[in-house]
Amino acid sequence: MANNQGGGSAHTVHHGHGNSPAAWTAVAIILVGSVIAGVAVVLATWWLFFVAAIGIPIIGLIVGKIMVGMGLGNTPVQGHSRAELDAAAAKTSQESVEAS
Repeated sequence: MANNQGGGSAHTVHHGHGNSPAAWTAVAIILVGSVIAGVAVVLATWWLFFVAAIGIPIIGLIVGKIMVGMGLGNTPVQGHSRAELDAAAAKTSQESVEAS
C-alpha cells in the first residue's frame, strides 16, 4: 500500500479483477472440471480424467466468453485511455517501492 506522506493525492487504478458473472461462471465450471479430474485420478479412470481436465475447462472458457459477449463481463474503465491507466499503475507501483 502506498504511504502518502508527501501531501499529494494517492491515485488508485481499479481494473475490475474479473469480478463479474462471466468470470465467476467460467471459474466455477473450470473448478468442477478440476474436481472431477481429481476423482478420476483416484479411480484410475483415465478417459474421464482427460475429458475433465481438458474438455470441461474449454467449455468453461467458451461459456465465459459467450457471457462477456452478452454483456455480463466487466465494463472497461471509462474516461481514460490505456496509456493513462498504464502510467497511473506505474506511478502507483513506483510510490509503493519508494515507501518501503
